[in-house]
Amino acid sequence: MSRRSLTLKLGVGATALAFSFVPALSANAAGGVNYAAMGDSYSSGVGAGDYIDSSGSCHRSSNSYSALWAQQHNPTSYTSVACSGAKTTDVLANQLGALSSSTTLISITIGGNDVGFSSIMQDCILKGSSTCVSEINAAKANATANLPGKLANVYSAIKSKAPNAHVVVLGYPDFYDLANNCTGIAQESRIAINGGIDLLDSITKTAAEKAGFSFADVRGAFDGHEICDSNRWLHSVNFLDLEKSYHPTAEGHANAYLPTFAAKA
Repeated sequence: MSRRSLTLKLGVGATALAFSFVPALSANAAGGVNYAAMGDSYSSGVGAGDYIDSSGSCHRSSNSYSALWAQQHNPTSYTSVACSGAKTTDVLANQLGALSSSTTLISITIGGNDVGFSSIMQDCILKGSSTCVSEINAAKANATANLPGKLANVYSAIKSKAPNAHVVVLGYPDFYDLANNCTGIAQESRIAINGGIDLLDSITKTAAEKAGFSFADVRGAFDGHEICDSNRWLHSVNFLDLEKSYHPTAEGHANAYLPTFAAKA
Protein backbone atom coordinates (compact mmCIF):
# COMPACT_ATOMS: atom_id res chain seq x y z
CA MET A 1 0.00 0.00 0.00
CA SER A 2 1.46 3.37 -0.92
CA ARG A 3 2.08 6.01 1.75
CA ARG A 4 -0.57 8.59 1.29
CA SER A 5 -1.34 11.75 3.00
CA LEU A 6 -3.28 14.87 2.96
CA THR A 7 -2.58 18.32 4.02
CA LEU A 8 -4.01 20.15 6.59
CA LYS A 9 -7.17 19.47 8.21
CA LEU A 10 -7.59 19.82 11.79
CA GLY A 11 -10.69 21.11 13.13
CA VAL A 12 -13.63 22.16 11.20
CA GLY A 13 -14.67 23.31 14.62
CA ALA A 14 -15.04 26.48 16.51
CA THR A 15 -12.13 28.79 17.14
CA ALA A 16 -13.17 29.76 20.62
CA LEU A 17 -10.49 28.67 23.04
CA ALA A 18 -12.04 28.11 26.40
CA PHE A 19 -9.18 27.77 28.85
CA SER A 20 -10.04 25.03 31.31
CA PHE A 21 -7.99 22.43 33.08
CA VAL A 22 -8.72 18.82 33.86
CA PRO A 23 -7.84 18.31 37.53
CA ALA A 24 -5.12 16.01 38.73
CA LEU A 25 -6.22 12.42 38.38
CA SER A 26 -5.26 10.97 41.72
CA ALA A 27 -3.78 11.90 45.06
CA ASN A 28 -1.68 8.77 44.71
CA ALA A 29 -0.47 9.57 41.20
CA ALA A 30 2.79 8.14 39.94
CA GLY A 31 5.59 10.52 40.71
CA GLY A 32 7.13 13.12 38.55
CA VAL A 33 5.05 13.45 35.38
CA ASN A 34 3.17 16.70 34.90
CA TYR A 35 1.48 16.39 31.51
CA ALA A 36 -0.10 19.11 29.38
CA ALA A 37 -1.92 18.43 26.09
CA MET A 38 -2.05 21.33 23.63
CA GLY A 39 -3.12 22.08 20.09
CA ASP A 40 -6.14 21.71 17.85
CA SER A 41 -9.07 19.36 17.33
CA TYR A 42 -6.88 16.32 16.70
CA SER A 43 -5.65 16.66 20.26
CA SER A 44 -8.88 17.85 21.85
CA GLY A 45 -10.64 14.75 20.51
CA VAL A 46 -13.22 16.09 18.07
CA GLY A 47 -14.91 13.06 16.55
CA ALA A 48 -14.20 10.82 19.56
CA GLY A 49 -17.40 11.72 21.48
CA ASP A 50 -17.94 12.03 25.23
CA TYR A 51 -17.01 15.72 25.28
CA ILE A 52 -16.30 17.34 28.62
CA ASP A 53 -19.02 19.91 29.32
CA SER A 54 -16.66 22.50 30.75
CA SER A 55 -14.59 22.53 27.54
CA GLY A 56 -17.41 24.18 25.60
CA SER A 57 -16.75 24.64 21.88
CA CYS A 58 -13.20 23.34 22.29
CA HIS A 59 -14.80 19.87 22.44
CA ARG A 60 -12.27 18.08 24.59
CA SER A 61 -13.10 14.40 24.73
CA SER A 62 -12.48 11.89 27.48
CA ASN A 63 -11.66 9.52 24.60
CA SER A 64 -8.82 11.67 23.25
CA TYR A 65 -5.36 10.12 23.15
CA SER A 66 -4.10 12.46 25.88
CA ALA A 67 -6.95 11.58 28.25
CA LEU A 68 -6.47 7.88 27.57
CA TRP A 69 -2.73 8.14 28.21
CA ALA A 70 -3.39 9.91 31.49
CA GLN A 71 -5.91 7.26 32.52
CA GLN A 72 -3.37 4.52 31.84
CA HIS A 73 -0.29 6.18 33.33
CA ASN A 74 -1.78 8.16 36.21
CA PRO A 75 0.58 11.14 36.06
CA THR A 76 1.01 13.54 38.95
CA SER A 77 -1.04 16.06 36.97
CA TYR A 78 -2.79 16.19 33.61
CA THR A 79 -4.41 19.12 31.86
CA SER A 80 -5.68 19.59 28.32
CA VAL A 81 -6.03 23.00 26.74
CA ALA A 82 -6.33 21.63 23.19
CA CYS A 83 -9.18 23.25 21.30
CA SER A 84 -11.13 22.65 18.13
CA GLY A 85 -10.17 25.12 15.42
CA ALA A 86 -6.93 26.24 17.07
CA LYS A 87 -4.20 27.84 14.97
CA THR A 88 -0.63 28.57 15.97
CA THR A 89 -1.70 32.07 17.04
CA ASP A 90 -4.34 30.56 19.35
CA VAL A 91 -1.75 28.38 21.04
CA LEU A 92 0.41 31.44 21.67
CA ALA A 93 -2.51 33.54 22.92
CA ASN A 94 -4.51 31.01 24.93
CA GLN A 95 -2.71 27.78 25.72
CA LEU A 96 0.73 28.64 27.08
CA GLY A 97 -0.73 29.36 30.52
CA ALA A 98 -1.00 25.60 31.05
CA LEU A 99 2.80 25.35 31.10
CA SER A 100 5.41 26.04 33.73
CA SER A 101 8.89 24.96 34.72
CA SER A 102 7.30 21.97 36.50
CA THR A 103 5.73 20.65 33.28
CA THR A 104 7.56 17.49 32.26
CA LEU A 105 5.54 16.16 29.29
CA ILE A 106 3.72 17.99 26.48
CA SER A 107 1.84 16.76 23.44
CA ILE A 108 0.63 18.94 20.58
CA THR A 109 -0.94 18.82 17.12
CA ILE A 110 -1.00 22.17 15.32
CA GLY A 111 -0.63 23.67 11.86
CA GLY A 112 -3.50 22.40 9.73
CA ASN A 113 -5.88 25.21 10.53
CA ASP A 114 -3.18 27.75 9.70
CA VAL A 115 -3.42 26.75 6.05
CA GLY A 116 -7.23 26.61 6.00
CA PHE A 117 -7.74 22.95 5.41
CA SER A 118 -11.22 22.76 6.83
CA SER A 119 -12.62 25.13 4.21
CA ILE A 120 -10.59 23.38 1.53
CA MET A 121 -12.14 20.04 2.43
CA GLN A 122 -15.62 21.52 2.19
CA ASP A 123 -14.83 22.85 -1.29
CA CYS A 124 -13.39 19.48 -2.29
CA ILE A 125 -16.71 17.91 -1.37
CA LEU A 126 -18.98 20.55 -2.86
CA LYS A 127 -17.13 22.04 -5.83
CA GLY A 128 -15.37 19.17 -7.55
CA SER A 129 -11.84 18.08 -8.36
CA SER A 130 -10.63 21.13 -10.26
CA THR A 131 -11.36 23.45 -7.36
CA CYS A 132 -10.11 20.89 -4.83
CA VAL A 133 -6.74 20.39 -6.51
CA SER A 134 -6.27 24.11 -7.12
CA GLU A 135 -6.97 25.01 -3.50
CA ILE A 136 -4.73 22.27 -2.18
CA ASN A 137 -1.86 23.43 -4.39
CA ALA A 138 -2.32 26.97 -3.07
CA ALA A 139 -2.39 25.69 0.51
CA LYS A 140 0.80 23.72 -0.07
CA ALA A 141 2.53 26.86 -1.32
CA ASN A 142 1.25 28.74 1.73
CA ALA A 143 2.46 25.99 4.05
CA THR A 144 5.90 25.87 2.47
CA ALA A 145 6.33 29.63 2.70
CA ASN A 146 4.79 30.38 6.09
CA LEU A 147 4.24 27.35 8.29
CA PRO A 148 7.87 26.70 9.32
CA GLY A 149 8.12 30.14 10.89
CA LYS A 150 4.76 29.84 12.62
CA LEU A 151 5.66 26.46 14.08
CA ALA A 152 9.07 27.76 15.17
CA ASN A 153 7.37 30.58 17.08
CA VAL A 154 5.08 28.11 18.90
CA TYR A 155 7.87 25.69 19.72
CA SER A 156 10.14 28.47 20.97
CA ALA A 157 7.38 29.74 23.26
CA ILE A 158 6.76 26.24 24.59
CA LYS A 159 10.46 25.79 25.40
CA SER A 160 10.52 29.15 27.14
CA LYS A 161 7.48 28.37 29.31
CA ALA A 162 8.34 24.71 29.99
CA PRO A 163 12.12 24.35 29.74
CA ASN A 164 12.14 20.98 31.50
CA ALA A 165 9.45 19.30 29.40
CA HIS A 166 9.77 16.49 26.91
CA VAL A 167 7.64 17.62 23.94
CA VAL A 168 5.98 15.23 21.51
CA VAL A 169 4.64 16.79 18.31
CA LEU A 170 2.14 14.51 16.59
CA GLY A 171 1.26 14.60 12.91
CA TYR A 172 -1.96 14.02 10.99
CA PRO A 173 -3.24 10.77 9.44
CA ASP A 174 -3.85 9.98 5.80
CA PHE A 175 -7.53 10.34 5.03
CA TYR A 176 -7.93 7.98 2.09
CA ASP A 177 -6.79 4.48 1.28
CA LEU A 178 -6.00 5.07 -2.37
CA ALA A 179 -5.82 1.33 -3.06
CA ASN A 180 -9.56 1.02 -2.46
CA ASN A 181 -12.33 2.67 -4.43
CA CYS A 182 -15.28 4.11 -2.58
CA THR A 183 -18.04 6.62 -3.10
CA GLY A 184 -17.51 10.29 -2.39
CA ILE A 185 -15.02 12.67 -3.94
CA ALA A 186 -13.06 11.72 -7.04
CA GLN A 187 -9.77 9.84 -6.91
CA GLU A 188 -7.95 12.89 -8.28
CA SER A 189 -9.06 14.85 -5.23
CA ARG A 190 -8.13 12.02 -2.86
CA ILE A 191 -4.63 11.89 -4.31
CA ALA A 192 -4.25 15.64 -3.92
CA ILE A 193 -5.54 15.58 -0.35
CA ASN A 194 -3.21 12.79 0.70
CA GLY A 195 -0.30 14.51 -1.01
CA GLY A 196 -1.06 17.64 0.97
CA ILE A 197 -0.80 15.86 4.29
CA ASP A 198 2.54 14.45 3.33
CA LEU A 199 3.80 18.00 2.98
CA LEU A 200 2.21 19.15 6.23
CA ASP A 201 3.69 16.26 8.18
CA SER A 202 7.08 16.78 6.56
CA ILE A 203 7.14 20.47 7.48
CA THR A 204 5.98 19.67 11.01
CA LYS A 205 8.57 16.93 11.49
CA THR A 206 11.40 19.20 10.32
CA ALA A 207 10.30 22.06 12.58
CA ALA A 208 9.80 19.79 15.60
CA GLU A 209 13.20 18.16 15.28
CA LYS A 210 14.88 21.52 14.71
CA ALA A 211 13.39 22.61 18.05
CA GLY A 212 14.71 19.48 19.74
CA PHE A 213 11.24 17.93 20.08
CA SER A 214 10.11 14.40 19.20
CA PHE A 215 7.90 13.90 16.16
CA ALA A 216 5.29 11.12 16.27
CA ASP A 217 4.06 10.10 12.81
CA VAL A 218 0.58 8.54 13.03
CA ARG A 219 0.15 7.74 9.34
CA GLY A 220 1.42 4.19 9.57
CA ALA A 221 -0.84 3.46 12.53
CA PHE A 222 -3.88 4.37 10.41
CA ASP A 223 -2.90 2.12 7.48
CA GLY A 224 -5.83 -0.14 6.68
CA HIS A 225 -8.17 2.03 8.75
CA GLU A 226 -8.63 5.07 6.56
CA ILE A 227 -11.68 6.28 4.67
CA CYS A 228 -12.47 3.66 2.00
CA ASP A 229 -11.37 0.87 4.37
CA SER A 230 -14.05 -1.36 5.89
CA ASN A 231 -12.78 -0.87 9.46
CA ARG A 232 -12.02 2.82 9.36
CA TRP A 233 -10.85 4.92 12.28
CA LEU A 234 -11.65 8.23 10.61
CA HIS A 235 -15.00 9.89 10.07
CA SER A 236 -15.97 10.51 6.47
CA VAL A 237 -17.93 13.65 5.61
CA ASN A 238 -21.00 13.97 7.80
CA PHE A 239 -23.39 16.68 6.63
CA LEU A 240 -25.36 16.39 9.88
CA ASP A 241 -22.23 17.03 11.96
CA LEU A 242 -19.59 18.65 9.78
CA GLU A 243 -17.22 19.31 12.66
CA LYS A 244 -16.39 15.65 13.21
CA SER A 245 -15.84 14.98 9.50
CA TYR A 246 -12.28 13.82 8.73
CA HIS A 247 -11.41 13.46 12.41
CA PRO A 248 -10.36 10.27 14.19
CA THR A 249 -13.04 8.18 15.84
CA ALA A 250 -12.66 6.99 19.42
CA GLU A 251 -11.02 3.88 17.95
CA GLY A 252 -8.59 6.07 16.03
CA HIS A 253 -7.48 7.73 19.24
CA ALA A 254 -7.25 4.47 21.18
CA ASN A 255 -5.64 2.34 18.49
CA ALA A 256 -3.53 4.82 16.51
CA TYR A 257 -2.86 8.13 18.26
CA LEU A 258 -2.47 6.67 21.75
CA PRO A 259 0.17 4.00 20.98
CA THR A 260 2.04 6.35 18.66
CA PHE A 261 2.22 9.00 21.38
CA ALA A 262 3.03 6.47 24.11
CA ALA A 263 6.02 5.22 22.13
CA LYS A 264 7.50 8.74 22.18
CA ALA A 265 6.33 9.96 25.60
